[in-house]
Amino acid sequence: MVASSQPLATLAGVNILQQGGNAVDAAIATAAALNVVEPMMTGLGGDVFALVYLHQKRELRALNASGRAPYAASLETMRRLGYQRMPETGIHTVTVPGALDGWCTLLRACGTMSLSQVLEPAITLAEQGFPVSELTALRWEEGRARLEANAAAARTYLPAGRAPAPGEVFRQPDLASTFKKLAQGGRDVFYQGEIAQAIAGCSQENGGLITMQDLNDHASTWVSPISTSYRGYDIYQCPPNSQGLITLLALNILEGYDLKSLGHNSPEYLHLLIEALKLAFADAEHYVADPDFVDIPLEKLLSKAYAEQRRSLIDRNKALPKVAGAGDREGDTVYLAVVDKDGNSASFINSLYQGFGSGVVVAGTGVCLQNRGALFSLEPGHPNCIAPHKRPYHTIIPAMVFKDGALFLTFGVMGGFMQPQGQVQVLLNIIDFGMDVQTALDAPRFRYFLERNSCAFEPGFAPEVLQALADKGHRIIRLDDPYSQKFGGGQAIMVHPASGALIAGSDPRKDGCALGLW
Repeated sequence: MVASSQPLATLAGVNILQQGGNAVDAAIATAAALNVVEPMMTGLGGDVFALVYLHQKRELRALNASGRAPYAASLETMRRLGYQRMPETGIHTVTVPGALDGWCTLLRACGTMSLSQVLEPAITLAEQGFPVSELTALRWEEGRARLEANAAAARTYLPAGRAPAPGEVFRQPDLASTFKKLAQGGRDVFYQGEIAQAIAGCSQENGGLITMQDLNDHASTWVSPISTSYRGYDIYQCPPNSQGLITLLALNILEGYDLKSLGHNSPEYLHLLIEALKLAFADAEHYVADPDFVDIPLEKLLSKAYAEQRRSLIDRNKALPKVAGAGDREGDTVYLAVVDKDGNSASFINSLYQGFGSGVVVAGTGVCLQNRGALFSLEPGHPNCIAPHKRPYHTIIPAMVFKDGALFLTFGVMGGFMQPQGQVQVLLNIIDFGMDVQTALDAPRFRYFLERNSCAFEPGFAPEVLQALADKGHRIIRLDDPYSQKFGGGQAIMVHPASGALIAGSDPRKDGCALGLW
């Protein structure tokens, strides 16, 4: 089974499974295809986090394939460049792209196919073109101004002087050529060879800080997954610099309440979720950073005793004041889930961060460079303050859930700072309220905005529920846009505990689908 945000990418992964590839092979093929068909969301210029479950070994592995700041980046450098806060776009938000090294690292350790094999579907889509789907066309148009600010980006993604319309066939010869070079020469082409030189040259031409040394020295990191138990289920995330910690902190707090008795999406239920997430985000602001630079007391933070302390701060009748200062920026990401015939699974997230990332495209390559550096702090002494060769706070968080030692759920919800909020809501829908996967993804969601200390609700919440929340002191935003990205987009595959059958869902807030083989 493969679930992704675009049908052609889902089909690319399924085709790899049909050829005998495993979950990791299929995940990378799907991610590469998504680079082609959702270029504003993901690509070679971005980063990857992945959880991989190897069924025969009963082993769960986590890979941090996020990039680092250039060696020349520092608080002093950014101040000298005139920044009081990290910019959201442009060359100074670019960190080293980690995606390709992540793909290659995963293939070497856990895959069965070559890089050339898993890139083949993406090469075909890039060469022959693909019909642009509706939401992709909308997101493309939203990114037009960012693309127009960079000549290479405009030539690559606005060749007709505009974003492609729904149904229009779009071809990417530069990206196809890059993929072919990688298929033949592997990761070294990207980090030491021709593509590396193009990236470093692009950075220099645009006044950026990335050099060949930054690319030469990049490597992904195998890390230990972090987890907590929630009502008998074991939930796993990647550790910081990923914000997956937020999901686990919020679940620990919420485990102390009988949520089912409150009723799904009742005012009392929603109030507790919002308050728990507020507190979890407050912790993240202090602790989510590159662990190579700061000590993060994960054992303490994930303890039930700490959750009890945090829970005691919640008043069931009154909203907490603002507790964290960052986290309102939008994020554009792809999440995909794969389970193969042998029970192996990949929970995989690949991202440029915001739509078309930095807005800078490396001329002649089709590679759009991410803007993950936008999430660094410029506050002296802050754990996430920018520094040479440091990884920034990262919003992308793949997840897996186990029950009694067996894989139960591979899932994620894309969308910047919405990701842990969406994960918590989907998980509670399944665990506390017994929803099937698709219903859990379909259910209406809220999103807490940290900087504004307000909570947005999509259609589906009763007016009296929102009024009751307002009476508790919550600042309510009603969003009626059915195409809003603010509430994320999830993909999920559940393993039936008795039969082993796979039950998947794909979020209606995206253009994707889930597809399986029997």
